Amino acid sequence: MKKFTKKYIKSLISSLKNCDTKSIEKIVNLLDNTKGKIYIIGNGGSAATASHMVNDLGVGLKRRGIKSFDVESLSDNTPVCTALANDIGYKNIFYMQLKDRITKDDVLIAISCSGNSKNIIKAVKYAKKQDAKIVGITGFDGGKLKKKSDINFHIQTDKGQYGIVEDVHMILNHIIYSYYIDKAE
Repeated sequence: MKKFTKKYIKSLISSLKNCDTKSIEKIVNLLDNTKGKIYIIGNGGSAATASHMVNDLGVGLKRRGIKSFDVESLSDNTPVCTALANDIGYKNIFYMQLKDRITKDDVLIAISCSGNSKNIIKAVKYAKKQDAKIVGITGFDGGKLKKKSDINFHIQTDKGQYGIVEDVHMILNHIIYSYYIDKAE
């Protein structure tokens, strides 16, 4: 266990050292200039990150009087997600929630380790047709999402390294959140 733990920590540190800080700066700049709503989507652990981002960027900053982002995770409503998945297919759970809602003033933050989740890609394609800005948060080789994003925060890892990728994605959230807090002090 000790050997594995040291290896994991070494891999996490390496991934953090290789983070593209320019993409983080671009994301913050986009958020600062967003006139509309920020939608966040993800599956599994990435859904948890989406929820956490809504907590931090929405309520966390608002209650401190720092920023008042209009932000929503489309992964959070279990009845809606399961009804859509059951009735029209899992690939439609995010697209259908964005349909006739997302506009050119909005931002879609799409979180996917592989960058190839069908429901993520379908939502991104729809959002792009509405001229919304796309922030892709990816891992492994980035998949389709990396290519379709206006801004991409990418953690290059071997395929299947979900833990490392999801850890760094959560740290990205905390970097952005902590930046706003630090800037306000």
